[in-house]
Amino acid sequence: MSEQAPPVLAADAALAGGAALTVRQIFWRRFFAHRLAVVSLVFLVLLSLLTASASLIESMLGVDGNLVDLFNTKQPPSAQHPLGTDELGRDTLVRLLYGGQVSLIVGLTAAVGSAVIGTFLGILAGYYGGRLDSLLMRFTDGVIALPILPLLIILAAVDLNKLGLPSDLVASESVSIYRMVALIVLVGWTTVARLVRGATLSMRTREFVRAAEALGASAPRIMLVHILPNVVSPIIVATTLSVGGIILLESVLSFLGLGIQPPLPSWGNMLTNAQELIWGSPVLAVYPGLLIFLTVIAFNFLGDGLQDALDPRAIETRD
Repeated sequence: MSEQAPPVLAADAALAGGAALTVRQIFWRRFFAHRLAVVSLVFLVLLSLLTASASLIESMLGVDGNLVDLFNTKQPPSAQHPLGTDELGRDTLVRLLYGGQVSLIVGLTAAVGSAVIGTFLGILAGYYGGRLDSLLMRFTDGVIALPILPLLIILAAVDLNKLGLPSDLVASESVSIYRMVALIVLVGWTTVARLVRGATLSMRTREFVRAAEALGASAPRIMLVHILPNVVSPIIVATTLSVGGIILLESVLSFLGLGIQPPLPSWGNMLTNAQELIWGSPVLAVYPGLLIFLTVIAFNFLGDGLQDALDPRAIETRD
């Protein structure tokens, strides 16, 4: 059925006149018109490539990001240490790149996990309605009403050994990443759930959904094949916008000592280590703080650009 295609950007196609544009062409035309979003996308791609190449850059410089060298603490930039060394003589650039890996992994993984849970609950509530809708939305309201930061601080302080988890997992360096992602996903799905629920309520009355029901399609098939592709736009926008907030939240918890635990670097715990050296070596705080700021604002601008490009109500003026 032709009506299964997302009813997005139809107005732009009409405005194109004789030269009909495809949905993809209209999307990219709108997106590239948002210059801050384009710059943000380029910055995030470059940042991702640099952080992914952390081990390669480490070997090229001939340094070890975790090696403590007390004879070379707080050194200025040099050929071997382009951004100098920290208070323990470790290479600042390499630790920033490894810290970027952690922060981006936490932000992206938690955002996607939250989007999956929120989409599942939202589409169930919107399609079935009635008591299930009321129950899920009241539960969502309850989670929204929770004081998130104090709750995460309390949950982050829970001793994992008492939860019956394998001792090897608890002792691993990566356990703080897993815990951080799990905690954020636990409370971060509410925005997507409400957006998807509202879009599903509107979509379930459309003719192609009614036609699928009349032809005997099952509820799971209708939700997955007919409704979900048409509500994916707000999911993408909400997920993109949430990444910056998650990175900021991870940094705050790591700064408080409840997030990513050393020796695993993250931008947040690098700020924690630098706070006592702010007067003697301010650059140790400036570097991670600046990266957090730029990354968060880049994800926000990227989300704004995607929102403009995917908004079916936005209408371009003819050139």
